Amino acid sequence: MRTWITSLRPFDAPAVRSWLERTTDLREAERFIKLYHAENPSAGGLHARLRDVGRDVARTGTYTHTFEELEFGARVAWRNSSRCIGRLYWRSLRVRDRRDVRTAEGVALECVSHLREATGNGKIRPTVTVLPPDTPALPGTRILNDQLVRYAGHRERDGRIVGDPKNAELTDLAKSLGWRGGTGGRFDVLPVIIQPGLGDPLLCNLPGDAVLEVPLVHPEYPWFAELGLRWHAVPAISDMCLEIGGICYPCAPFNGWYMGTEIGARNLADADRYDQLAVVAERLGLDTSTERSLWRDHALVELNVAVLHSFERAGVTMTDHHTESRRFLTHLEKEEKAGRVCPADWSWIVPPLSGSATPVFHRYYDTSVLTPAFVHHR
Repeated sequence: MRTWITSLRPFDAPAVRSWLERTTDLREAERFIKLYHAENPSAGGLHARLRDVGRDVARTGTYTHTFEELEFGARVAWRNSSRCIGRLYWRSLRVRDRRDVRTAEGVALECVSHLREATGNGKIRPTVTVLPPDTPALPGTRILNDQLVRYAGHRERDGRIVGDPKNAELTDLAKSLGWRGGTGGRFDVLPVIIQPGLGDPLLCNLPGDAVLEVPLVHPEYPWFAELGLRWHAVPAISDMCLEIGGICYPCAPFNGWYMGTEIGARNLADADRYDQLAVVAERLGLDTSTERSLWRDHALVELNVAVLHSFERAGVTMTDHHTESRRFLTHLEKEEKAGRVCPADWSWIVPPLSGSATPVFHRYYDTSVLTPAFVHHR
C-alpha cells in the first residue's frame, strides 16, 4: 500500500488524498459499534461484530452498517446535534434506508418521496433518507441545495434580488444548468441540484404535491394577507454529511418540523433575507423614525404571530419558541439521567425572539463534539 501511494503521488496526489479521506477510520468504527451494543444490549455478538468490521476495513477500506446500526446511528446523530433545540423526540426519527439507490435520477425520486412522506398532509414526521456512502472506490452523491425546498433569489439588472437573497448563487447555478427560473417571483421553488460521484449534476424540479406551502395571514389584521407572504412546511436539511462510525453518508436529507421563529424571526425578518420588518411596521402605523419606539420589536412579534397562526390554521405541525425551550430542558434532564453528555450551542439554542423570556437563556451548556453527527462536508 505504501509503495502504491508513493508511486502515484507525483501523478495524481489529489486522487490519493481523496481516496485516503474516504477510507474508514477503524478506531471510529470500533467506537461506534461499542456504543451501539452498549445502548442495545439485546443485539449481542459485540466481539464477533468488531472482528467482522475490522476484517472488512482491512480488505476494502470500509464496512457496511446493518439497518439497525444505521437507524441507531442516524437517531444518535440527531441526539448529538448541538444546534438543534428540538431533540426531545430523537428516538422517533424515521430512517429511510436507500443505500441501494445508485443513480442521480434515483436520488431525485427519493428526494421527492422524502418530502411527500415527511409532510404527511401537514402532520410533519421527523425523517432522514440515507443514500449511498462515500467509499474508497467512489465518492457518494451530494445535494448542493442546503435544504430540499428553497426559494429562488432572482438577480435583476439593477442589482436588486427578487426572492430570497440567501439563494442568489444557487439560483444562478440552477439557471446555468438549464432551469428557466419559474415565474421570476418572490417564492419560486428552486430545483434540487444533485451532484453524483461521477458525471454532471442533475436538476430535479419538485412537483407541486411534494411541496406543501402555507400562505401567511394574521388573526387580527386582514391587510397582512395582502403582503403575499408564505413559507414551505418541511425544513429538510440536505447539504450535510451523516457520519456514523467513520463512514460518511454525504447525501442524507433530514427534517424535523419548524419552530415559528425560524421563519418569522429569521427567514422573513433578517435584513439579508426577506427583510419584512419595515413593511409590517408601516402597515401597523408604527413610528419608524426612531429606534426608541421599538418598532422593530413590535413588527417582529406580529410577524411571528402571523406565522404561528397560519400554520395552525392550515393544520401543519409547528412549535413555538417558549414550548420548545421547555421541551429542550426536559430532553437535557433525560440525557443527564441516562449518564450522557448533551452538547448544545447557546447561540443556536436560545431563540431569536424573546430569548431572555425562555428558560434556555439562563444557563450554560456542554460544547463537546460527539459522533455520530450531521456535519458539513470537508
